[in-house]
Amino acid sequence: MKKVMVKARAVMLSAMLFTAMIPATAFASSTSEGADISMSAKQSSSDSASASDSAPGNQSNKADTVKASISKDKAEELARKSVNIPKDYALQGANLSTDRLVDGTRNVWSLDFVKRANGKYVGSIYTSINADSGQLIGFSSYNNNANVKPSYPLKVEREEAQQIAASFIKEIAGDYAAQVELNENYGAQLLPALTGEVRHQFRFDRIVNSIPFLDNYIYVSVDSEGHVVEYQFTWDDTISFPKITDYMSMEQAAAKLKAAGAPQLSYIVLNNGESKGKPILTYELAPYAINAVTGEKLSDNNYRYYRVQGEVSESPVTDKPLAAKPQSGSIKEQEALDKVKAAFKLPEGAELDNSSYNEYTDGDSGVSSESWNFSWTIKKDGKEAGSIRATVDGKTGVVYNYNIYWHNQDSAGTDELVTLEKATSTAVDTVKKQLPWLTHELHVIKPDPKQYEDIRSLSRSSYYIGFAHKVHGANVDYDSVIVEIDVRTGEVNGFEAYIQPYAYPTEAPTTISTDDALTKWMDYYRPELTYRVVNEYSWNGQPIPLEKYNVLLASGELDSNSDVDRESKIELVYRLAAKPVDERVFLDATNGQWRSYESGEVTQLERPKITDAEGHWAQHQLELMVAYKALDVVDGKVRPNEAIKRGELIKMLVIAKSGGNYAYATADSGATKNASFNDVAAGSEYFAYVESALQQNLIDLGDGSFNPEGTVTREEMAELIVRALGYNSLAQYEDIFVDNFKDSSQIKNKGQATIVVGLDIMSLNKDGKFMPNKQVQRAEAATAFFRYLQARAELQEAPLRM
Repeated sequence: MKKVMVKARAVMLSAMLFTAMIPATAFASSTSEGADISMSAKQSSSDSASASDSAPGNQSNKADTVKASISKDKAEELARKSVNIPKDYALQGANLSTDRLVDGTRNVWSLDFVKRANGKYVGSIYTSINADSGQLIGFSSYNNNANVKPSYPLKVEREEAQQIAASFIKEIAGDYAAQVELNENYGAQLLPALTGEVRHQFRFDRIVNSIPFLDNYIYVSVDSEGHVVEYQFTWDDTISFPKITDYMSMEQAAAKLKAAGAPQLSYIVLNNGESKGKPILTYELAPYAINAVTGEKLSDNNYRYYRVQGEVSESPVTDKPLAAKPQSGSIKEQEALDKVKAAFKLPEGAELDNSSYNEYTDGDSGVSSESWNFSWTIKKDGKEAGSIRATVDGKTGVVYNYNIYWHNQDSAGTDELVTLEKATSTAVDTVKKQLPWLTHELHVIKPDPKQYEDIRSLSRSSYYIGFAHKVHGANVDYDSVIVEIDVRTGEVNGFEAYIQPYAYPTEAPTTISTDDALTKWMDYYRPELTYRVVNEYSWNGQPIPLEKYNVLLASGELDSNSDVDRESKIELVYRLAAKPVDERVFLDATNGQWRSYESGEVTQLERPKITDAEGHWAQHQLELMVAYKALDVVDGKVRPNEAIKRGELIKMLVIAKSGGNYAYATADSGATKNASFNDVAAGSEYFAYVESALQQNLIDLGDGSFNPEGTVTREEMAELIVRALGYNSLAQYEDIFVDNFKDSSQIKNKGQATIVVGLDIMSLNKDGKFMPNKQVQRAEAATAFFRYLQARAELQEAPLRM
């Protein structure tokens, strides 16, 4: 593996450390029109243009401290030419900063252009220019133009947008166009668009030795009108890549990656769907990497997130709970105060200065909570020396938050400090005392001793000991317990217990095997070969972990005169990457099924293949509705000529109207909802959509029955579509509509029928009849709602200019 040695000043190191914690991502601003940026771009001359992501932590606002070859005025000139910025966009802000590369630095001008009309904000364009070479590094734009009306279907589909993106790269970064290759998986939208407001996103990865280096790329976003609206040049020319030829094949790597996998049982809680507010047992497997030559699993930052980092103990604090869970009651103010005093040693001079009582009902779980909140001021010699905050459960009397803050007090000058082992023991004793009913489910998170090396010189005043919550061995990541121990006195300075009031099974649920879960996850992932850069740091000849560096820099121990060595290793790795999936999914540990994070419904990684729509006159429309699960597929058949059910039609309507978003039923708060209709229960696949339609006044309650399995007439569908367009009130004035329907006398709601036919959403038969009582087929419904989407886009109104 290749090693690059770099000596750096601490100021630069601080910037680089911050950048290392931020993933390399492109711009993500929402753009309406691109401010007419058609990009007749002209590339400036470039000697050795190189780029890496900028981050707030590595920028300097003092332009006079950064030596750059290009002035601000020249940078503005280059930006205006490269991005074709209109003259009425004025330069509002400019910032000259320095980015850290693997073996050097790069100066960057960041320029903000803003357009205002009649004192109002109209739009903005952000650009960044390499201040040494003039290379355009990035831009994004936003246009607050109400006249913008994206068309549907899209004027520019992904294939054409890709050609626009590639042409733009050749024009704006021609020297690099031959060094990149389109990443076929990035930005590919598996779900077809339901609105014209689409951004086609492309990433062209850097290719080195015929291998993609996925941390360097050129990103381009093209809107549905064919405008380039975002661009990011993420590149580092200072990296020296090793030439490695003897590495594993893709098949060998796939086997090694699978062998290194270890799915973990975890509980998650959904915010929507029937399972909202209920813990669900899942198998999780974060992506990881192996050395492409040896197959060794590599360490990475894909560890489980805990507020306190460290190694989680395999055994809980105790084998069994030390006490029963406290019963709910009604805790009075004085009782709550006594609970705090009994739990923690309040220092002398603590004076209570505030007390408050709060009640709250959780919208997800439906559980109500009560709490007492107290604060004290600590006084010594008549002066304020510190403060205390505490929170007590108003039902059980459990103290779940306690913090003491001392002013201007550190460990300097203290002869003997409490050891990490002693602090951990005190933290464990605290948990046993405060959470005795939960000790069999709490695991100590053992801190890395290196984190607290030289604690005296680091001027740190506390140890932080965390506890992970596990139920039957499964991680409960949304819960946490942290104990803060004073390094001088060994006393508890802080205690925080965030334990959600969810109910878990008394016995461990039966799950699929770890091997079966691993096989499932290997279907979700694919191996990819790439280089990666790993940075290691040392100070005064000693290796320094990132955590310690952060402490050193924050404490001022490192300054601009401190020498820091950085060793950058270039590794060739195989890593797991998610295959394209059209929704967020999780693996249910009890049955091995993939389920949707949005709805909790059972789903699959690949869209079902339709066998009976090939060549059908409504093939495209049927496939569109199948993609959004508005129509089901049974044994590969969508059954286009079958009568559509009322529940299916409402689901189709709500999905089309919402742009494909999942319907959220909000009629009642709490984990369980009361159904508005007596025949559409909360567990029904149509429940959320029917409730959503009711809330949007697309349907009414009537006699309380919905009949989801019933059929739908053409006249009923016409009224639903008109309601979705917002024209139903207008449709009541039938005299303003002229119809030539041959069966007009059979139509009860002529206004609605006239509107849908006039907008070409529904059609007459060859005899000129509307056929209001004819049952709607699935293909007819899919076509009608596709045309509804077209009409909705065309009917968007722009404001009248006076």
